[in-house]
Amino acid sequence: MNENLKVQSHHLERGAYLYIRQSSMRQVMENVESTKRQYALRGRATGLGWRDDQIIVIDSDQGESGASASWREGFQHLVSDVGMGRAGIVMGLEVSRLARNNADWHRLLEICALADTLILDEDGVYDPANFNDRLLLGLKGTMSEAELHVIKARLRGGILNKVRRGEYRCPLPTGFLYDEAGNVVLDPDAQIREMITHFFETFSRVGSASQTVKAFAREGLLFPSRVRNSKQVIFQPLTASTAMRTLHNPRYAGVYAYGQRLYRRTVDGKKQLRKRDPKEWLACIPDAHPGYISWDQFQHNLRVLESNGRGYQSVRASPPREGAALLQGRVVCGRCGSHMRARYADRRGQVDTWYLCSRASASRGEPHCQSIAGWPIDAAIGELIAAEMTPAAVELALEIRKEIERRHGEADELRLRAVERARIDADLAQRRFMLVDPNNRLVADTLEREWNDKLRSLTELQEDRERALREDRLKLDDAIHDRLIAMTTDFKTVWSDPTLPNRERKRLLAYLVEDVTLLKFPSEGETRVHIRFRGGRTETLTTQNPKSSAQQVKTRPEVVGLVDTLLDDHICAEIKDILNAKEIRPGGSARRDQTNAQFTDLRVIYLVKQYGLRTRYDRLRDRGMLTKAEACAKLGISESTLVRWAKYGIVKRHSYNGYMSLYEPPGPHVPAKQCSRWNQLAHRAASVRRLSEQNATISMEGL
Repeated sequence: MNENLKVQSHHLERGAYLYIRQSSMRQVMENVESTKRQYALRGRATGLGWRDDQIIVIDSDQGESGASASWREGFQHLVSDVGMGRAGIVMGLEVSRLARNNADWHRLLEICALADTLILDEDGVYDPANFNDRLLLGLKGTMSEAELHVIKARLRGGILNKVRRGEYRCPLPTGFLYDEAGNVVLDPDAQIREMITHFFETFSRVGSASQTVKAFAREGLLFPSRVRNSKQVIFQPLTASTAMRTLHNPRYAGVYAYGQRLYRRTVDGKKQLRKRDPKEWLACIPDAHPGYISWDQFQHNLRVLESNGRGYQSVRASPPREGAALLQGRVVCGRCGSHMRARYADRRGQVDTWYLCSRASASRGEPHCQSIAGWPIDAAIGELIAAEMTPAAVELALEIRKEIERRHGEADELRLRAVERARIDADLAQRRFMLVDPNNRLVADTLEREWNDKLRSLTELQEDRERALREDRLKLDDAIHDRLIAMTTDFKTVWSDPTLPNRERKRLLAYLVEDVTLLKFPSEGETRVHIRFRGGRTETLTTQNPKSSAQQVKTRPEVVGLVDTLLDDHICAEIKDILNAKEIRPGGSARRDQTNAQFTDLRVIYLVKQYGLRTRYDRLRDRGMLTKAEACAKLGISESTLVRWAKYGIVKRHSYNGYMSLYEPPGPHVPAKQCSRWNQLAHRAASVRRLSEQNATISMEGL
């Protein structure tokens, strides 16, 4: 059918859309003829009857692949205008320019058929509503997609063939370079090599990526990092992401690896990354080039990182942390066999350690299997470790000193490398400044400023190195060495030293103990501790469970017995003073720093009532003491006379609550003459007392 017959008047009333695309920016820059051919299609549209102002050119997708339409804004704009009936014809040099994907191509054909829009390529004009034209366009789309697959397969096949031989050149991580022959070699910069070596040694020592980052920050060391798409290497503080990326890179083990990740495009055009299992890597060639660690060490590092990131597993050996739980990661439940976790609780101003088996509760909603106080168990384990380590303590201390000296020496070597690099940069800046023409002040000022910056950096690095040397020397002077040797004569002193970090205790424990199984017996108030040492030897200990809160605040039986004894001869106020004088505290508290934890009258009265002790009143009545009315009737005197007799010791009075008393009964026969004589004695004593007071008053007035 003639092209002009397919173009109708209603087509010419709408716009003519020219879509231009090339797959990469390199093609845009180098394949200029293809671009000219695509722009030349404007003449075809003019020849078919469209005016120049009706021709709309869409070239915003230059440098974009046609494998999908999700990331091509120009193609999406074209489809939108076609669907809204604005396009009379869509022009492209060939089908592959519009789409390399059958789904996108057939979607465009369907929309063009519904909107009565024509399609033009270099071969002719097509009407998608016509069956024969649509069949031909569908065939062209299939061939375009197959062509893309063939191109990719050829390129991919060549790359994979090189990959299998280990010859495909991939971007190298920091610390490696390609030599002139194309072989992978270690970076010739000694500072870079030594810093990377120190990184792997530090990780082997501390067993954690985060602790490695902290060690670098503590020592003031900078880690090398290559600028993206450049050979320039800069030194900056080590981060956790850099540490993890370095530990997971097999190139540092001298292994040529390719295909560690699988990339896929999602519906929205984004890349989806999935890590492959090492067995699925496209290439894994050990000993392909020099490395900083061995392949076995690389595999061990990966296992350590994996174990650090697990919450539960059959065998867990997590890296030591700052917490007080001595058996962190090594406690096994004696009931279900699961590993117990450490939990900390802030109670009464101090942090308590608990070992909790909560796996069944977290996964199945069941009650906690066991919850055991950790401080009695840690204390028993500490005493056992101290007894085991005492014979070898001196030798261990010397080895620790050597290890610390070696670490400080390595850190100083790395700082010295940084100083040397800064000195080289300063010398280079100086030579550049000396070679400049003095009359060119604009360039000379800039070079002089750069020289001053380099000198300032050199001075700062030298001061940092000297300060670090002074600190290291302070840590390893002879006084500390002699103190360390003296402490090793009794390893218990070293173990209980408050300045020793908990992390170091756990590291020492890891060399001796494989795991510890705990089994709690609440009825007996104790816990069985089964220790399995490395090498197979076992040991069993028994620790007492701490008292509950109610038991801790309960008054001790010996204090109750003492109060019972004191009630025979003392009132509650006197008993309170006696207990406080003996520094006996109420309840289960024995802390002397609690000034408010003292006995009062009410506390003593509460003990008497709570424990059912006989009161002071009942005890006096059992001994025959009389009330005031009974004593007056017995003696035939008034109450005022009885009070006066008691005041002057004629009658014995016994207090039972601080302000009320009972009286000791007189003999069986008290004659009236004796009572009269007691009254005379009482009156005489009162007269003597009044006379003494008058004489004292006269003497004061005379003065």
